[in-house]
Formats: sequence, structure tokens, C-alpha cells
Amino acid sequence: MKREKGIKKGKRKGGGAGESNEERRSEAEAEEKNMVVDRGRDLSAAARAVLVAVLALCVAPHAAQQLSPSHPHHRSTVLKMDEASLTVNNELQSDIVLSWLSDHCFRCLFQPLGVVPGRPVPGMLGVANFVLSSQHPLTLQLNSTKINQELCRVYFHFGEHGNYSLWVKNLTDSDVNCTVVVDGEPVNSNLPILVAFLVYAVLCVLFAAGRAVIGLDVVRNLIHSLGSTMETDRLINSELGSPNRAIDSSTDCIPPLVPSNRLRSLDTFRGLSLVIMVFVNYGGGRYWFFKHESWNGLTVADLVFPWFVFIMGTSIALALNTLVRRGTPHCRILHKVLWRSLQLFLLGVLVINPSYCQGPLSWDTLRIPGVLQRLAFSYVVAASLDLMVARTRLDNLPTDAWWYPARDVLLYWPAWFCVIVLETIWLCLTFLLPVPGCPNGYLGPGGIGDFGLYPNCTGGAAGYIDRWLLGTHHIYQNPSSRVLYQTRMPYDPEGVLGSINSVLMTFLGLQAGKIILHYKDQHAKIMSRFAIWGFVLGIISSILTKCSKDHGFIPVNKNLWSLSYVTTLSCFAFVILLIIYYIVDVKKWWSGSPFFYPGMNSILIYVGHEVFEDYFPFKWKMSNSQSHTEHLAQNLVATSFWVLISYLLYRKKIFWKI
Repeated sequence: MKREKGIKKGKRKGGGAGESNEERRSEAEAEEKNMVVDRGRDLSAAARAVLVAVLALCVAPHAAQQLSPSHPHHRSTVLKMDEASLTVNNELQSDIVLSWLSDHCFRCLFQPLGVVPGRPVPGMLGVANFVLSSQHPLTLQLNSTKINQELCRVYFHFGEHGNYSLWVKNLTDSDVNCTVVVDGEPVNSNLPILVAFLVYAVLCVLFAAGRAVIGLDVVRNLIHSLGSTMETDRLINSELGSPNRAIDSSTDCIPPLVPSNRLRSLDTFRGLSLVIMVFVNYGGGRYWFFKHESWNGLTVADLVFPWFVFIMGTSIALALNTLVRRGTPHCRILHKVLWRSLQLFLLGVLVINPSYCQGPLSWDTLRIPGVLQRLAFSYVVAASLDLMVARTRLDNLPTDAWWYPARDVLLYWPAWFCVIVLETIWLCLTFLLPVPGCPNGYLGPGGIGDFGLYPNCTGGAAGYIDRWLLGTHHIYQNPSSRVLYQTRMPYDPEGVLGSINSVLMTFLGLQAGKIILHYKDQHAKIMSRFAIWGFVLGIISSILTKCSKDHGFIPVNKNLWSLSYVTTLSCFAFVILLIIYYIVDVKKWWSGSPFFYPGMNSILIYVGHEVFEDYFPFKWKMSNSQSHTEHLAQNLVATSFWVLISYLLYRKKIFWKI
């Protein structure tokens, strides 16, 4: 502006007639000075603009964590397995509290995640970043911090490693809208399971094709021409070929007393249960459905142990029947049963207390209950009851008696009566025993469950009896309910009260053995009775649970070994045994491989996988410990190694019996 005024002024003066040259020279010099000053001011303004831009770039990342104009800003967070990232964008003026509730948590309280700041000025957003679990659907609750009033709820299932934004907008003065937007697609964490299934399916197809090729006459002749006849027969009639039911009785493990004409389907079912047990104990790829359920309900990990107990009961019936028919005195059989049960119990104590490798066991923290301990208790009770009613002959019964069609049950009514008495004791203790600070008949997890009313009542009477009888430090310290329900009390899923129902599970398996004995080689009658028992037990489970997970009279609960848990898993066991019996022993479509081999050495495989869990080749250092793929590969390789070991032991005729 000054420059323009100077120019205009000079023009006005230059128009005069009496203006001298000196005056014109002085005006030109003044004009040049003004131009230099204006140019310097322009340069200083540009420098200030550059400086402001640099400061803005430096401050912007820090400011963006608190304020955002119109787009979400995700913090660079390294997500672990089963986690998702959530950015909450708050357009309200007031701060809000974000809380969460898992769809898997029954009657739980909302758990606060954090506070999302309100917008400080119009056009800006309050932003906060959170990490959420992607295992189960979640309900998000947003409350106002001023009046502690719920603004909205959002039900959503977040995907693993997905990036999400939650927009909180004020539609009207009293209406708030909450919307979840997917900013980054989650990964398909279940894809490795599909790939692993396809790999094992291809291996099975190749294995079956190899057996078929070896069975061809052309291949037989070729092998005969290349090797000796003895070697050829060994190759053809090995376990890659047709199954042989005549297996020596010394190869059994639980119990080791078995008949010589042994059903291959029983070892196959036992081996199937054991292989799944080893896989889930090693981690199951860190998938939630390969872990034990937090409280009520079933996962894959909750199925296998009861099936193992069930098949143990079936083997008891067949083994004791053989000994009794041979004329072995009952007192001698009982002595063997007691000695084996004691060995199982002591072995279980050593397996679950591995600190013995570092020195003497400490009684102060010695855990007493465990898997093998429960097997020992169930074995000694069921075997004693069966020995009490065992019969020397089964083929001399009067066929015209009215009870003959139900002889597999009515002949053993004293044992059934004892089991019913035991189950009555379980019901009375569970629902009538006074537990300090807890309601009678409480079956919940405590913690934040049941709206936080009974935080120290985990397991009700079952937990109270264990803590009173065994002591707080001698039971399991980290139950599966601790993560989701935030329980603080120790609780043992293999506790004292639940052992009564494991006896019932064993006795139902023993009933399957009685069916096999009384209807020997009558395949149709055996399978029809398996189906009837499965149907009856399924009906009982439906009544007890009301066909629901949490709302039944007695929910299905592995931690409690509830009555409905036993009836449900026994129903499954009868059905699965029916199918395997039909495929393996009746039609002989399947030899039972590879599950047959672990079933023949079950105790050795179970103890071995526990003792050598942290050693190569069962475990190694992973490049990414937060990858389902690596965990799944490691656990599958470890499990496959134990199947291979059981096969080699079988071929070498090495069997560990106690």
C-alpha cells in the first residue's frame, strides 16, 4: 500500500512544470527504499508461514490422539491372537464411559474399558482407542459421565486383527446414535484348521490307496518275487492291512485285564478320545473351542475325558467277566483292582506336580485331585460294584423268564442300586448342603457372574467341599472361569464331589460292556441297545437342561461334572460307539488306524505327553507366538508324533500296563 501511494504521489508531482532534476532523483531513491522494505516484510511473512507448518507437522500426531476433525485415527497397536482394535469417535460434548459384556458370560456385570473424551470445540472429535476380544460377540455400553445414564448399546462380533470405528453421534437432544464401521477387514483365523483338515484328508486317501495297491495280485506277485514269503506275509498282514480281533490280552492299559477276543472298536474309541485329549492339552492351536468352557456349555476339550472314562467302564465289564469265568478268586481280583487304582493315583500326583524334577515335592502346594486320580477312583468303585454282582456263566439263564429281555440290567440290580444311592448323595450335597455366604444349590461360577452377588461362591457345594476337605492350596488354582468370570477362588474340576458322577459315567460304560457280553456276536441287538440307551440318556439331558445352555435345572458343566454333563456325554458315547462298532467290528470297513494304536497304550501315551510336553519335537520356539497357524502346526505335529510312537510300540509289542 505504501508503495502504491508513493507511485501515485510521484506521478502527481511529475506533472508539475517547475520540478527540478534533483527533486525527481530524491523521489526515485525514496521509492526504491520503500520497495526493499516491502520485499523484506514479504520474506519474513513467508518464513513465519513455513515455521508454523513445521510446528503443525510436529504437533499433529500427538494432537490427533485426542482430537480428530472428521476421520478416525487408529493407534498403531500390535494385536495378539483373538484381539481386535476399536477406535471410538465421540461427537458429543460430554465424556462417555465405554463398557463391555461378553455374549458367553451368563448374568455378568458390564466391565468398564475406559473413558472417551467429549469434543472440545465444534468440528473436532473426542477419540479413544481400545483392544477388544474377538472370541465371542460383545455388547458395548456407552454411559454419560455427567449423569451416569446409558446412551446406547451395540451388539457386535469383532473379527481377529480387524480395525473398527464406533461413531457416537447426537441426533437430537435426547437421542444418541452409535454405529460400528469396519475400517480394516479381519483375518480368517479358522483357515488354518481347514488347511490342516485337507492335509490330513489327503494323507488318509494316500494311505488307503497304498493299502489297495498292496492288495492287488500283481503287486503281491511282484513282492513275492523280490522277497521271501515270510517277509511278504508280514507286509501284507501288518496293521496296514485287515484288522485282527485276536489280540493278546496283555496289551490293554485301562484296565489291563481284557478278554483275548477283544473288540477293536473299543480301542479305537479310546484312542480317538486320547488323541483329541493330547491335542487340546497341548493347546489346540490356541482356539477357544479347543479349550475348556469357562463354565456352562461344551467345547471339544470337554468331550474327551468323559469318553475315556466311559470306555474304561466298558473294558472293566469285559475284563472282569474273563477273569471270573476262568475261576480267579474274587479276593484276588479285588486285590489287583485296589493295587492298580493306587498306582494310578500316585502316578497322577507325580504327573500334575512336575516340580519333583527340581527337588522333593512340597506338601504346602501339592495338588491332590487330577485326571489319573479320578480315573483311579472311578475304576476302583465301578470294578468293585461289578465284581460284587459278577456271574460265572451267562449262557445258562432261563430264556422264558419275564426279565430275560432286560437281563443286562436286571441281573445287576444291586450294583445299580448302589449307583443310584451315590447319585442321591451327589444331589443332596449339591442342592442342600449349606455353604457360608452362598445360596443353597448354587451352581454358578462366582466372580462377576450372577450380577456379582456371589463372588466367592465358585462351584457352590463342590468348591466348598474341596476347600474344606483338601485345603485351598491343594486344589487347582487357575480354573477356566478365572478369565471370563474373573473368579478369585481356587476351584478344581477334578474335585471330590464330581468324582461321584464320574463313577456314574464309568458305570454307564460298564453297561455297554454288559450289552456286548449278553448279546455276543448279535450285532443287530447290540447296536439297537446302544441306540436305546443313547436315546434315553438324551431325553434325560433335555429335561435336566431344558434344551438350553444356562437356564436348565442342572446345566451341562464340565467343571462341576454335573448330572446333565454325564448323561449328555454318555448319550454321545453310546452313539459314537455304535457307529465305530458297526464300521470296525461288524462291516470291517475300517481297521481303526491310526487311533487304534494309542488306544492300546493309553496310559503310556497320556503320561508321556504330560512329562515331555516342553521338549523337542513336541515343542519348539516359534517365530510368531501370536499366530494360530504356528500354534496349530506345532500342536498337530506333537500329537502326530505320539500317534507314531504308539504305532512303533505296537509293532515292537511294547505295552505299559499297571
